[in-house]
Amino acid sequence: MSLAKEKYEKEVKSQLKEKFSYKNVMQVPKLEKLVVNCVTRDCVQDGKVVESIAADLAAITGQKPVIARARNSIASFKLREGQALGACVTLRGNRMYEFIDRLINFTLPRVRDFKGVSPKGFDGRGNYTMGIKEQIIFPEINYDKIDKVRGMGITFVTTAKTNEEGRELLKLLGMPFREK
Repeated sequence: MSLAKEKYEKEVKSQLKEKFSYKNVMQVPKLEKLVVNCVTRDCVQDGKVVESIAADLAAITGQKPVIARARNSIASFKLREGQALGACVTLRGNRMYEFIDRLINFTLPRVRDFKGVSPKGFDGRGNYTMGIKEQIIFPEINYDKIDKVRGMGITFVTTAKTNEEGRELLKLLGMPFREK
């Protein structure tokens, strides 16, 4: 069992139940899934960019990514229906908790001038989305083999009903939120 999952089971659950005074253990918010997403405009001109994005995501998450394709054709963007635009990975269960553990303990401290993640990324239902500007902050990425520095989005999907519950869940798991 990963450290993040063990921490959730032993400490976080009881603290959340006590703070929000839930009557049932099943009401306590938990992480459902984690989505790592990387989509770029460069894929429209060069189709091989998608392969490098997929390779980077596979190295970072340890799981094969799904290729994201355009749903509609947009002539002004030179975009055709079905054209590959990027890739995304959905992590659940043990892989999700292992990724969170690596993200919080190894990856985020490697960001230059890191003062914490923005507390404004909540969507109103307890889900949190954060952006990363460079994929090279992950230790799994070999700096010499990347063709271009790209960003990615990471979405934490929770069962929390409000932003306050979701923020508290992530904070107790160790997410370093900065002061507004």
